[in-house]
Amino acid sequence: MTLSLAQVNLAWMRYPLDDSRMADLRDEIDRINALGDRSPGCVWRFTTKGGAATDVRVLDDPRVLFNLTVWRSVEDLRRYVYHTEHAAFFRRRREWFVPPLHEPVAMWWVAPGERPSVEDAMARLDRLWRDGPSAEAFTLKRVYGPDDRLLSSSSAPSQTP
Repeated sequence: MTLSLAQVNLAWMRYPLDDSRMADLRDEIDRINALGDRSPGCVWRFTTKGGAATDVRVLDDPRVLFNLTVWRSVEDLRRYVYHTEHAAFFRRRREWFVPPLHEPVAMWWVAPGERPSVEDAMARLDRLWRDGPSAEAFTLKRVYGPDDRLLSSSSAPSQTP
């Protein structure tokens, strides 16, 4: 059975999403998400009934943007993040987001067809924050394989918004 890669990431906004200083992000977020949806290896992206995820609130903090996706592989996720138009938005992250106090990205392996919930994703982030990277919740800097073995411990670009 080939497992899929789930990933959750949070970003703490500097300003409310309707603030004019967030316009470049707000006006392009749907397009960049759609690019991810069409990217090779993207299996699924969490959305609410309204078709987005920007209205999901976690950590009792209205400044936090939530993103949850499933990918075929770590390589597919990396390709989208660092080698598509998403990379230009990633480089501008400090304009829109404050540096987080905790690692904002957690990844884990899921069974084919599994679609993690918001609660599942937040539990993985909590585990990462509490215990550090492991096969249960890891980062792009410290990747574990579906067999729970450490695959790489690298100096991948920082995920900090």
